[in-house]
Formats: sequence, structure tokens, C-alpha cells
Amino acid sequence: MPAKKKKKVAVKKVNAVATAALASKEPRPAMRRMTVIAQDPSVSSLTRGKILMSTITVPAEETIAGPIGYRVQVVDWDSTAQQYYGAHQLPDSLKKEPKAWKDGLPKIVDDYRFHAQNVYALVMKTLARFEFALGRRVGWSFKTHQLKVAPHGMVDANAFYAPQEEGLVFGYFTGNSGKPVYACLSHDVVVHETTHALLDALRERFLDPSSADQAAFHEGFSDVIALLSVFSQGELIERLLCGYQKVKPGASISKDELTGEKLRESALFGLAAQMGKEMQGARGEALRQSTLIVPDPDILDDPQYLEPHRRGEVFVAAVMNGFISAWAERIRNSGVPGQTHFPVAHVTELGAELADTLATMWIRAIDYMPPVHLEFPDALCAALTADSEVRPDDTRLKLRQHILESFKAYGISPVRWTGGRKGIWDPAPDGLSNERVRADSMRSDKDEVFRFLWENRDALKLRLDAYTEVLTVLPCLRVGPDGFTLRETVAQYYQVARLTGDELAAKGISAPAEYLDDLKKNHKSRSAAPAAGAALDADHDHGSAAEKAAREEDDATTPLYGGGALIFDEFGKLKYHIHNDVFGARQSERLHYLWITGQLEAGKDGGRLRATRLSAIHRLRAIDAQQFTDRGW
Repeated sequence: MPAKKKKKVAVKKVNAVATAALASKEPRPAMRRMTVIAQDPSVSSLTRGKILMSTITVPAEETIAGPIGYRVQVVDWDSTAQQYYGAHQLPDSLKKEPKAWKDGLPKIVDDYRFHAQNVYALVMKTLARFEFALGRRVGWSFKTHQLKVAPHGMVDANAFYAPQEEGLVFGYFTGNSGKPVYACLSHDVVVHETTHALLDALRERFLDPSSADQAAFHEGFSDVIALLSVFSQGELIERLLCGYQKVKPGASISKDELTGEKLRESALFGLAAQMGKEMQGARGEALRQSTLIVPDPDILDDPQYLEPHRRGEVFVAAVMNGFISAWAERIRNSGVPGQTHFPVAHVTELGAELADTLATMWIRAIDYMPPVHLEFPDALCAALTADSEVRPDDTRLKLRQHILESFKAYGISPVRWTGGRKGIWDPAPDGLSNERVRADSMRSDKDEVFRFLWENRDALKLRLDAYTEVLTVLPCLRVGPDGFTLRETVAQYYQVARLTGDELAAKGISAPAEYLDDLKKNHKSRSAAPAAGAALDADHDHGSAAEKAAREEDDATTPLYGGGALIFDEFGKLKYHIHNDVFGARQSERLHYLWITGQLEAGKDGGRLRATRLSAIHRLRAIDAQQFTDRGW
């Protein structure tokens, strides 16, 4: 055969092999399934002695040993023992997972490789839940792309989100049984801490000292998302409803056991009882205590509920009781007249679906919250508005109605409503101008959004005597349960001003008299500093005597913050402007609260706020869980 002809045949064979290879190559999956502990190692499966496990779906990616992916980096470093436990390579599919993981054998409690899988999978699942609900990618609050997770970070009955270290730290300790207890193996603890990180990324000012409600919201919201994540697992709901009885195919449960009160006892109280008491230092008593909080419209005025974690438990109680009542009604409405029993599988499915829908509702609410000085009524309005935008028809689940009624029972009512739609934010004011702004640019450009604010400063009540900054501009594509899509652009801005005592009074803002006295004393003390200080000023002379005098005057000022969220439709028209005025009426109450709680200080350089650290709040929560359990707190 001629060489030229042989060459053509060879080329054809190569092409045929390449084509066959491309045809046989399956596209890489977008999602993968992974095994995790359903709640914590203390919750056993129907087979005694085994841990109740769950299979969850997470975004698929190529990980390396750690595991390390594009958003999460597990670093198994123990800061107490100063020991590195190695980089763990996870199985690349559900089929390749060890049998002990799938069966929930007790030995997985000591398997650090499984620990790494448990935290990685739950963090990625929580991140995916947020991104689906918000309709966009969600970054972290820091500049790097990966959240660092230490599954055995310290010897302590605690766990916390540490933004300074760009990660989550989970503790471990010796339990009452003499065996080690690991926070990284508790489903709700991992999701709770991940939610802290995501909420901080979405609303960075929610960690600033503000009102009692804002301090409580970070804890309460994280608990709610964690608990709803737990309830969205059918395996656990079935276990709570049926106990240790083996559920046969087609098994049913009496409608008498499916009332709101019975579900509260079997599901909420059951889960609270199942949560290992040894882990209460890390998870606090949020669910255990919220199930015991009797609805009372005056409860938030009780002094004990000024503490952030105690106040957060009221928020948890309001959400979870709304969930239970909606679940009970959904079960009743799903049957036929006179039906006395309901299939267990059906009841479980309804509960898991409702928990997932409610979690999505509250995550979407973040975009509709003011960026500073959040209060519980604001959060309620945000949730109801966000949900109504994507699920206009709520007649099937009646979820908004149940949430509204449950919050009202705890004295939390929406701050605004439109017409008959109680709890929905007021629409943006009429007469706004879009003539000089570009709709396309406003989907991503902070300067263009600021131009919109500036052009409409009077209608939007923008305070010109305060510093203004647009923090974020984010396009979103939300998908409803019926496939309905909603395109929006969410922007947030904040304003900052520092006012003297006289300027506060001129704005109608009252500050604690003792604080103002201390501010004046400290300012006078600073003004009378020794000559060395004056020499230092001379070495850094950046202006005239008048400018230096103005700077000295600014030292005796108090910081005020305000800001708003802007929700634009797909055409660039403003739908909602959700804001708190930097010089508004709420500032007086805020300053008094911060002063009595020690978060507002009168320093020599003027008024200042103490930064909030979640690790400190968790420490107080752990102490409270240990000291006050017997008192019914």
C-alpha cells in the first residue's frame, strides 16, 4: 500500500478513536451526593447502636487532599495540641464511601477522615442553599475565595466563626462518658457557624453594636437556618415521629398525632431531647429553650431577654412555631374529609418540603433587610416581602400567614404594610428619576447606583451632611416553585456621621447624660495633654490652626450610622427602598441601649463602639447553658 494511502487510513483511525472517545465521555455532573450525620452521634438510627445518617446533595467539584475545593479549605490543625492531623482525601463518589460511613457505625466518631467529609459537605450544602435562594454567587466577608475550616481546632466545648482568621473553628472535648465529643459532627452546629459566615458576607454591618435585636438576630437567624436544615431531612423527621419503631412501607399515623401541639411535642421537643446535652456549650439552648417559651406579646420587654442569645431564642421560637402550625394545617388540607390516618412517608415529605421552603424564605429576606440597625419587625417584613415577590400565591402553604401570626404572639409585628398586604414593605416613592442613569450599569456599578441616589436624594431622604458609600451592587435571578423567575438588582449603602452633643440635640437625638459628661471630661483631659503631645502635633502639621481646632472639636463627637437597601427590577426601576435614617428617631434608643450594655464608650478620642466578636457571644451562651438549665432558662 502506498505510503500516502497508509497515512490517510491511519488518520481516519485516529479520528474515529477520538470521536468514539468524545461520544462515550459522560459530562461531569453538576451535583454529587455525600453521607453526613443527620443530627449528631447521640441520635441513633432504627437499628440500635448505629448513628442516624443522611445523604445530602452538594455542588460537585474537583477537590484535592484536605479536602480543598474552590470555596472551602479544610485545615485539620489542632491549636491546643499544636498538631496537624494531615490532609484528608475524600472518596470521589457515594459508591466509594466506606460502608461504615453509610451504615453509621460508631467507629466513625473516631474517623478524622469522615469528620473532614462531614464539615466539608455541610458547609458546601449550606453555601449552595444560600446561592440558590439568593439567585447569585455569594462570597465570603474577606478577600480570599476559600473559607478555612478547622474540624479539631481546639480543646473546648465551643465552635465559632472567626472572620479575622477567615474561617470556622470547631472544638472537641471529653464528655461525661469519658469519650471525646466533636462539635464538627453536629449537623446544626456546622450549619449554624456557616450561616454566621454567610450572613456576615451579605450584611457586614450586622456585627456592629446596635440594638438588642440586631445582636440577637445573628444568633437567632443562624439557629433557624440550622434547625430548618435538620428538619429538611426526611430520615430525621420519620425518626422523630415514629421513635424506634421500624416503619413498614405504607405505614400511617393517626391525625390525632398530627395536630400543632402534638407535632410540637414529637418533632420540636423530640429533636431538642435528642440533641446531645454534652454539646450544649457549642450549640447553646436555642431549640431546647425556644420550645419552652410560652407566647407572650410582652416577652421582649423582660430584662432577661436583653441578652443576645436569650433574645435570639424568642426569634427561633417565633419561626419554629410558625413552621409547626403551617405543617399541621398542610397535613390536614392534604387529606379528604373524614380521613383519620395519613401515610408516614407523606407527612415526612410535607414537613421536609415546608422546612426547605421556609429556609429559602428567610435567606431571601436578607436582601430585603436594611444594612444597619436591624430590628425583629424589619426582619419579619423582609421575609414576608421577599417571599411574596417569588411566591405571590401562598394559598397552598399559607406560610406567610402562619409566620405573621406566630411572630405576633411574641409581640413582634411588621413595621409597615401596603393596603391589605400586611407585613409587606412600602413600595419606593413616586416621582423617582432614571433619566440620567444607565440601567445596565446599575446592575453592577457602585458609582452608577450612587448617581441614582444623588439624583433622587430628596425623594429618598438621603442625608447630605453624612458620609455615604455604596457597599454592594448584585444582580439576582430567583426561581420560584412554579418555575417563575424574578430578576432583580440588590444594592446597599450606608451613611456615617459624627456629631457633637449640641449637634445631636439639634437633630432631636438624645444621648445618655452620663455619657455626654464623660465625653466632655475626657475631651478636656486630652486637650490639656503635656507639651510632648503638642510637639507630636507640630511634627505632623497638615493644616492651618483653624483646621487643627476643627479636628480637636471632632474628637468630642458620637458616631451615628444609617443606610438602606435598594431593590431594582429588571428594567432598573426602584421597587423598594428599605432604610434606617442616620439621624432618625431610632438613634436615641440605640445610644441609650449601647451605653447601658457597655458597648458605647466615651474615650479621649471621642465616642466609640466596641466591636462584637461572635466567639465572645458563643462563650456567654455556653456559660448560660451550663448555669441556668435548672432554672428553666
